[in-house]
Amino acid sequence: MTRRTLTHISAPAGVAPSDGYTHVVTGPGRLAAVAGQMPFDEKGDLVGEGDPAAQARQIFENMRGCLAAAGLTFDDVIKLTYYVTDIAHVPAVLAVRDEFIDPRRPPASTVVQVVALYRPDLLLEVDAFALAGEEATA
Repeated sequence: MTRRTLTHISAPAGVAPSDGYTHVVTGPGRLAAVAGQMPFDEKGDLVGEGDPAAQARQIFENMRGCLAAAGLTFDDVIKLTYYVTDIAHVPAVLAVRDEFIDPRRPPASTVVQVVALYRPDLLLEVDAFALAGEEATA
């Protein structure tokens, strides 16, 4: 697969610069949507009960597998959306995120605190958009 350059715009005119995310990411290719990933291992067992960092790590590993299935990597991710049950989990989640993405060129991001997720033991869920090159196959 041929790599292409994504354009990261951290400070559009009239918008305060971002810290830890990019306001706009664009580039050529087909849009790939990754459904909200939850902290379940390949057997469907919960990973990291009560531990937001462990849950985030499993989520990003799951996302890595989803991206790979489309011929993509985290370098192709242009947008992440985080759904957390407690906003206090965000620093731990972002620290784990930085193990998977280049923190110097982070994707556009949104963080939303929610009342609950699919199950009460889930602390977060993350979905993504990525840009697949024209030659990438699903």
